[in-house]
Amino acid sequence: MQNALEVRYVLPRSNRRNANPPLLFIHGAYCDAWCWEVHLLPWFAAAGYPAYALSLRGHGKSPGRDDLGSLHLTDYMDDIRNVVAELPARPVLIGHSMGGAEVLRILAKAPGRVRKLVGLTPVSASPTPFDEAGHDLFWGAAEDPGKRFGIIDFTTGNRNTATWVQQVVDHSLSHSTTEGFAGALEAWAGPDFLAEIAGAQTPMLVIAGEHDPALGEATVRQTWEPHFPQCEIHVMANAGHYPMLETPVQLATVIERFLAD
Repeated sequence: MQNALEVRYVLPRSNRRNANPPLLFIHGAYCDAWCWEVHLLPWFAAAGYPAYALSLRGHGKSPGRDDLGSLHLTDYMDDIRNVVAELPARPVLIGHSMGGAEVLRILAKAPGRVRKLVGLTPVSASPTPFDEAGHDLFWGAAEDPGKRFGIIDFTTGNRNTATWVQQVVDHSLSHSTTEGFAGALEAWAGPDFLAEIAGAQTPMLVIAGEHDPALGEATVRQTWEPHFPQCEIHVMANAGHYPMLETPVQLATVIERFLAD
């Protein structure tokens, strides 16, 4: 298919557990399908789950603005919905950060296609408030690598080696277009569709990083827990905003338990 989006996947070797639903991982603004590929996709395939990771437009190897048009939450939702339609069964959607709003948007528009949701240090279906300094920092990060570094360091608790933080920055710079990065920012900062989805009965697991000062436990208990009757909150010890990179084994363990319930 022309202008096809990048979808990476690892499938179970055995058919003995083929009743397990497929998992579709959706990345946040500073990542792409790569952030799931090393640890999470092989883990869940070994556990019997077909595991897929999508690079949203303007990220990874997926085409950007010139190929696929404007970048808004609706555009990302359409991309995800097209991938969901091609999966062999109803998936569990796992969205990190910005991806939290995206998986909720899929649930709002196509509830019959979603089995369960996992929000990983997620934004919500409501707008994210910014003061002037925060707005300048985040919007400036599209073109300023130093601001990207500062955001990643801050959201992981200013506690990880600068070498690792710089690697995440460098990957973001080399695997996202400026337009894609800016479009992702608008997508996660401005969603406002909570009224469409509040009260949904879909089972949800929301994972907050112990050291995430922005989207930690207090935030997700305010923005997710009151609105969804089957929402379970878990705080990931020793992690900030990127548990899939900081504590991948414990993250996989917590998600696998939720899938088995």
